[in-house]
Amino acid sequence: MPTPVLYTQGVCKSFGDHVALAPLDAEVQTGRIVGLLGPNGAGKTTLLRMVTGITKPDRGELRMWGQPHHRDLLTRMGYLPEERGLYKSMRVAEQVLYFATLRGMARPDAERELKGWFERLEVEGWWNREVADLSKGMAQKIQFIATVLHRPELLILDEPFSGLDPINAGLVRNEMLRLVKDHGTTLLLSTHDMGSVEALCDEVILLHKGQKVLAGATDAVREDARKGRIRVAVRGNLMAFVAELGARAELLSKSTRDGAATAAEAIHDLELSLPEGWGMPEFLSWAVQHVQVLEAVPLRLSMEEVFVQTVESATP
Repeated sequence: MPTPVLYTQGVCKSFGDHVALAPLDAEVQTGRIVGLLGPNGAGKTTLLRMVTGITKPDRGELRMWGQPHHRDLLTRMGYLPEERGLYKSMRVAEQVLYFATLRGMARPDAERELKGWFERLEVEGWWNREVADLSKGMAQKIQFIATVLHRPELLILDEPFSGLDPINAGLVRNEMLRLVKDHGTTLLLSTHDMGSVEALCDEVILLHKGQKVLAGATDAVREDARKGRIRVAVRGNLMAFVAELGARAELLSKSTRDGAATAAEAIHDLELSLPEGWGMPEFLSWAVQHVQVLEAVPLRLSMEEVFVQTVESATP
């Protein structure tokens, strides 16, 4: 088993009487994109601040690249916090180069890398402009570049698409994927944008009230949350079919398409939840005895639906 980039065991953090993180066991493997999810106040920012050395755990084990966490490891990370901050009176390129030298880059190397990043994120014309002239979206792209210029092994991004229009969000998203593919960068992505989670993340960790309530491969957690839900289109007498259905399955929703001359010819779209042990083949074998089944597919939940369902089930 490879050594995780990030490993926590029994990590706890409190602020006065408020428990920000209960005992947390989690790990992030090299070259993966991991979504750190949770409602406001779930403990995401607390965890990120511990990883980046801003705060320390009250107890528990926090390891990075197999080592106990220490400040010398911070040069191997890049952190884009949700709270943005650029020096408004500085020139744009000078600002990014300043951050790069703080992270140990030689200025000629930083300038060469920076020119490539400016081209890829389409900000070439802003090299000598003042930071104060940047729009919110442009400032976001500049801060992203400042975060990745020194090629960190672990890239921590807190709401990286905030303030970006769909085109620029796509540019940043493509660069994130390129970093993983070409350089083996590990990404820890904290966001409420569930569409980006579906598009980018190999795995997710969902926190709620300081506790981990869900973790695993993105596709696997979506499938697990489905809980036997299917979508079917049937033709026939809906009332009679629902009566026959009884306790065999839970009817989640139904709608009838327009245009049928009689009730027997009507087409109905249904969402059902099948009980454990009764799969789609068994259901269809039974259903065709009562209605004409036109279509049947597993109901694939979005990450937003998984998020809401998990948080609601974890809330007393």
